[in-house]
Amino acid sequence: MIFAVVIALLVVAAAVVGFVSISRRDTGDATGRLTRETVKRDRGEVAVSIGDESPEASGREVERQAVLARIESGSELVTADSAPPVAWTPPDPETVGANRRQFLNRSIVGFMGLGLSGFGAAVLAFLWPSRITGFGAKLNLGDIDALKTEIADAGNFLYLAEGRMWVTRYPESALEKARAAYTPAELIGMEEGLIALFQKCPHLGCRVPDCQSSQWFECPCHGSRYNRVGEKRSGPAPRGMDRFAMEISSNQFVVNTGAIIPGPPIGTNTTGQEPEGPSCVGGASE
Repeated sequence: MIFAVVIALLVVAAAVVGFVSISRRDTGDATGRLTRETVKRDRGEVAVSIGDESPEASGREVERQAVLARIESGSELVTADSAPPVAWTPPDPETVGANRRQFLNRSIVGFMGLGLSGFGAAVLAFLWPSRITGFGAKLNLGDIDALKTEIADAGNFLYLAEGRMWVTRYPESALEKARAAYTPAELIGMEEGLIALFQKCPHLGCRVPDCQSSQWFECPCHGSRYNRVGEKRSGPAPRGMDRFAMEISSNQFVVNTGAIIPGPPIGTNTTGQEPEGPSCVGGASE
């Protein structure tokens, strides 16, 4: 009997609990989950604001409001532009990127092109005629009359280091013989009374100085001697002093130091000039 009463009481208690649970679920579905502040307010634990005063929100409520604000702010509709859409152009695969093999191939081709360009530029620079100055070029020695005055002031022998040359006077009386012995490139200057001689001795290449006492050129190396116009008179030299091609332009005496003409052969003596004083080279003889 007691056991039956206990079972009946348990059944009633289970029914009450089930009814209460169903009632709370219905309320939750209708109103949602109440916050702790709402429950406290319902219980009278939170003071209700009067007038303009508002209750102080908790940190959790503030965070919730901030999350809702971010969600709602990103849900606004954006008005699209009225411009027509741009046509899509597929990118060129060559410009998007290159694999390692393509990179190496292009690098090799680029370096080969650079090397060939440098080689071509070097060849052109080698073949292109450069402007020569000084010895090896044409030298304008100035006005003919002024040059003759300089020669006289220098004792009949004018040395010009920039052309490695001696410039002397050629006598007008010897022109008839000169036309039979010299080339036109030499006669151009001789007919104007001038001659340009290379400073080097044709024997072994020594620089030939002038001798003021004899008025000849006398080589100190091996004793070769030449008259004032470079014709050999004695010594071991195989020919007379070499000379340069000469030009006349507007009364200007131009010497082409790049065109060396071999000296006259042994025995050539167009001027007949003899030594005018003692020799500067000891033991020299005719």
